[in-house]
Amino acid sequence: MHLAAALTTAAALLLTACGDDGDSPDTIEGADKGSKSPSPSDSASPRADRPEITLPAGFRAEFTGWTDSDPKTQAVLDDGKERLRGSYAAIGDADPEASYLSFYSARGARESGRKWVAGYQGLTIVGEVRVYDPQARLTGEGAATLFYCVDESKGFSKDLKTGKKEGTPKGESPKVQYRTALRKNAQGVWVTTSVESEPGGCR
Repeated sequence: MHLAAALTTAAALLLTACGDDGDSPDTIEGADKGSKSPSPSDSASPRADRPEITLPAGFRAEFTGWTDSDPKTQAVLDDGKERLRGSYAAIGDADPEASYLSFYSARGARESGRKWVAGYQGLTIVGEVRVYDPQARLTGEGAATLFYCVDESKGFSKDLKTGKKEGTPKGESPKVQYRTALRKNAQGVWVTTSVESEPGGCR
């Protein structure tokens, strides 16, 4: 499959507070079966009308442990989760410019997301991934980091013409750690500003 490779940014992940760059709007343990996105939780800002996101047919993402007792931290988890779901959905829709992906992205993450989706031209994704061990941390006023793991061992890319499936390249770990930085925009949405990935970074 390897989903991680195209998401790695050249710049180092910003672990300190990120300032507002003026962008407009570009959220649990349990199984996400590819249906429409659930309604935002009470931790999400009521000002933002969050988009519905539908995963590709034949693809499933299971999010394990994505809950926190702190509503502020939960809001970061919710929006970080939806940004990842939007990335998967954009591949299924073959739309690098998908509005729902831009809604949750800003700065370098917006461009890297477009390039990632464009790299799947003629392909879709099938199977399932498990997204686990999320670690969200507020790092300053309106700034946060979110690290999480994705097990891609049961996920595949599929050629739309031939039907051929490909998994993680031989010799590479299917368990990938993603390291993201986020900031809270004027609409109250935690948008992802940068993304790094490390294959083999998770157990």
